[in-house]
Amino acid sequence: MTNIALDAEQLSLTQKLDQLAQVAIYVGLGLKAGQELVMTAPLEAVPLVRRITEHAYRAGASLVTTLYNDDEAALMRFRFAPDASFDHAAKWLYDGMGAAFKSGAARLAITGANPLLLSDEAPDKVGRANRAVSKAYRPALELITRHEINWTIVAAATPAWAAAMFPNDPPETTLAKLWNAIFETSRINTSDPVAAWKEHDAGLQKRAAFLNEKRYSALQYRGPGTEFRLGLADDHLWMGGGTTAGNGLYCIPNIPTEEVFTTPHKDRADGTVTASKPLSYQGTMIEGIQVRFEHGRIVEARATRGQEVLQNLIGTDEGARRLGEVALVPHSSPIAHSGLTFFNTLFDENAASHIALGQAYSSCVRDGDKLTPEQLAAKGANDSLIHVDWMIGSSKLDIDGITASGAAEPLMRNGEWV
Repeated sequence: MTNIALDAEQLSLTQKLDQLAQVAIYVGLGLKAGQELVMTAPLEAVPLVRRITEHAYRAGASLVTTLYNDDEAALMRFRFAPDASFDHAAKWLYDGMGAAFKSGAARLAITGANPLLLSDEAPDKVGRANRAVSKAYRPALELITRHEINWTIVAAATPAWAAAMFPNDPPETTLAKLWNAIFETSRINTSDPVAAWKEHDAGLQKRAAFLNEKRYSALQYRGPGTEFRLGLADDHLWMGGGTTAGNGLYCIPNIPTEEVFTTPHKDRADGTVTASKPLSYQGTMIEGIQVRFEHGRIVEARATRGQEVLQNLIGTDEGARRLGEVALVPHSSPIAHSGLTFFNTLFDENAASHIALGQAYSSCVRDGDKLTPEQLAAKGANDSLIHVDWMIGSSKLDIDGITASGAAEPLMRNGEWV
């Protein structure tokens, strides 16, 4: 590794991209010499892709393969493709990615797509296309949700994303503002980002250990529009920061990350939950989400914007109406402190406590990697084609941990750890 401590204020954009690339390879992935790397990225992320590719080879990667996404080409499908197109996905491509992961390849995703790309397209077509991709990608995705491989996600600023975040700013300034927000919240604006990440990871591990020692049976939420009780899966495990994947390599899946998270019980969610931030989902915006759960299942769901997209989302399969993750994030996190809404789940989920519809992480159940799907379900782990995080935390949210005896202990008050 060639990381050098430098004065963050004196670094150029190219140097900061290099620092982010080092964090991605040495901290996010923990890439092993001789390992292949499969990377996906927007076309506009080429400068960061090249920096990551260089550091991957410096770390001993045997091969780096990058698959690029083009927002404009994706939009052409919705404008010109026949209707039947939206029930198809490139299964051959996802099968190939799954084969790469099974053979030992690491996975790195660079996020940065236009969060509003498909907002004006027919919700039915968006829903069908997303469902087709979810089905095709599932075998490969399961290797990720079970943490069998080392993987991570980082972000690259793109013009369309920057314009969505800063609509009132001059176009020539928005990209630089977004890059600075990414560097700041990803801990790149420090003299030694790799060291800063190792220190931060240790803090998240300590918080997760505290919650694992407590062994709460449920969480109780109270806040504006939220009165909600969420049971936790039997033998659940809290995680935070990095994890040792099934291949023995230590990785931090999200750059940035501020959460500690675990698996809720799929049948033990009751009450009403109101989102505190908009959700950008596959190029569409869903705002003002409020849902009501009974016995773990969403029985009512509404949104002030994107109602049809929300209904299509929770209609993906039976598991899409149930929860697969619960995460606790302090309101004082760097992302929340920035005052920005990123319209990107990687960032917005780390600005606030959140829940996720759909697939559970088996790694958040004791010995989950050794259990069959039926055994995981018996412990309360949810099964679905989707995994979609949405934010419910704020400076007005209180959370109690409920012990096995039913006693309530304060965990968070006004969005902060007690």
